[in-house]
Amino acid sequence: MILARRTALKVAAAAATLPLTRAWAQSPPKKLKLGIITDLSGPYADLSRPSMACAQQAMEDFGVAAKGWDVEILIGEHQNKADNAVTIARRWFDQEGVDALLDVNTSATSLACASIAREKNKPMMLSGPGTTELTGKQCSPNHVHWSWDTFVLANTSGTAMVKKGGTSWYFIAPNYSFGQQLARDGAAAVVKNGGTVLGTAFYPFPDTSDFSALLVQAQASGAKVLALCNGGADMVGSVKQAREFGLNKQMQIVSLLSYDTDIRAIGLDAAQGLMATQTYYWDLNDRTRAFNNRVKVKTPKLWPNMANAGLYSSTMHYLKAVADMGLEESKKDGAAVIARMKAMPTDDDAFGPGKIREDGRKIHPAYLMETKTPAESTGPFDVFKLISTVPADQAFRPLSEGGCPLVKA
Repeated sequence: MILARRTALKVAAAAATLPLTRAWAQSPPKKLKLGIITDLSGPYADLSRPSMACAQQAMEDFGVAAKGWDVEILIGEHQNKADNAVTIARRWFDQEGVDALLDVNTSATSLACASIAREKNKPMMLSGPGTTELTGKQCSPNHVHWSWDTFVLANTSGTAMVKKGGTSWYFIAPNYSFGQQLARDGAAAVVKNGGTVLGTAFYPFPDTSDFSALLVQAQASGAKVLALCNGGADMVGSVKQAREFGLNKQMQIVSLLSYDTDIRAIGLDAAQGLMATQTYYWDLNDRTRAFNNRVKVKTPKLWPNMANAGLYSSTMHYLKAVADMGLEESKKDGAAVIARMKAMPTDDDAFGPGKIREDGRKIHPAYLMETKTPAESTGPFDVFKLISTVPADQAFRPLSEGGCPLVKA
């Protein structure tokens, strides 16, 4: 079953004494309909649940009500199936008048929807998926890629860990586009910095929950580093089972995709010492803390992770571009909206100042984090400590290496 949910941010009448229908009749609100296609019941459900809160926070911080805009946000579930995502996107664009997609949160589903957004000339922002193909050979004038990708995670973690003495690696990855690419990018970063890859094991996704055989193989390889190229429930299960096998005492475990949401699910006792790259963390600086304080009342049990924060950031920038063009004008040409977003510098409390490259890649710093011990933590959401910062111009894949046809030689 494909789920669809709606939320609306309606514009109240300027004069409280006037009936709402009469006020709108005198000055009709400018309508904007937006959509999020995500995982609400599968392995990435907990990672995705704060997305709506972040979209709503972007509307509030931007001030859509003060501008007289009537904004409706739809949320649909793809169940980690590309054909479901395509079905939702087509219906929203063709029948429900959706103006833009704020996110499609996995690699396979986002790549499938990218072609629909281009076909329908609609703008699409992406903060949940990891594949670098979105800014590589399958880049498009109709989408931008926020937050993170497999290159920045692998590059930051791989480079830092080899330099710290982790010179031999074993990778465990789900056998689909995201996991395959993260393993490739991780291996490339290790080899580039003088390390070696002793093995890679792929498992069926999303049908695997017992990782014991894969962990035994990793242990037998003699590698110094175990790199997990999975996310969500799979990553949580892998780390818990690795601790049961005692691998954390023999190998340094690195999660190439780990959100603070995951760390809380694992618990600091089991996750302590786990290394991970983040592009956003709530306690990073005064601006991230300010953003988190505003949004956490909407999602008190699951504070935003870097993908959710990316949805907030990209939605804010999209709204700025729409306002700059004029709301009705922005509806006419999705590629023009993306072009305007690229032309404008980015700045918000979640990521600070940045920019969008011509290949659609949003650029900002990356941070190597280590999971705290229970003694170091001051509360349930205090899970990471900063180890090192990689500047924006060094964190992401070089523009010249992506193969995006939008990039002029």
